[in-house]
Amino acid sequence: MASVDTSLKELMTGIEGAVGCAIVDYTSGMALGTLGGGADLDLLVAAAGNTDVVRAEMRTMAEVGLGSAVEDILITLDRQYHLIRLVAGKHGQGLFVYLVLDKEHSNLAMARHQLRRVEQQLTV
Repeated sequence: MASVDTSLKELMTGIEGAVGCAIVDYTSGMALGTLGGGADLDLLVAAAGNTDVVRAEMRTMAEVGLGSAVEDILITLDRQYHLIRLVAGKHGQGLFVYLVLDKEHSNLAMARHQLRRVEQQLTV
């Protein structure tokens, strides 16, 4: 089991091309922790904005009635990937992990694999 700070550090150091990451409570839109980012990427604003994305996707899935849980959401930009992974399990309900990758310097499949592993070990 890993803390928020440990999980954020693992994402930034263990995933090639990572630009920034956050662990977010989507019930409030507040980030429990952030790492990376910069002048072009305000992770607190992104965390709050992506809360709306998560809520909309969950509401849509419920309305459609697929009965499946959302694992992750991928947003593809011209130079970045934005990955949102919902935290499963009783210790993570209401949370998601947000990861921004530089498209040119990352491997999306490996990043998703690493993100899943970090999410599974997260305890809050």
